[in-house]
Amino acid sequence: MAAEWHNAVTEARQATGFTGDVVQRTVNGIGTALRLDHRADFYTELGTLSDSGRFEAFLNHWWTQALADSAPDEDTREQAIDFADVAVSLYARCADGSAATQAEIEALVTGAEAS
Repeated sequence: MAAEWHNAVTEARQATGFTGDVVQRTVNGIGTALRLDHRADFYTELGTLSDSGRFEAFLNHWWTQALADSAPDEDTREQAIDFADVAVSLYARCADGSAATQAEIEALVTGAEAS
């Protein structure tokens, strides 16, 4: 799945134009990038995960938050969130075995519905 994640991040960068730093999508990478006030919630939630099925959703949520927390300003924060939304959506599609069309990627970037 590492290759799929890398491909999703690369494609999301191209689609959104995001040039900021990308937080490692690991427990350590996310934990380090989070603001202190979010870090405690992250580790508390990690400790309550009872099944591996929720782990991907947990990582996706907190990875997005870590990107937002590590952004140096409000504009970069918004770009990071848009980038994260596209990357996570592309990764989810890949995990489901379906490829995204260019129209679907553009719709993810703009927040519109693909036709």
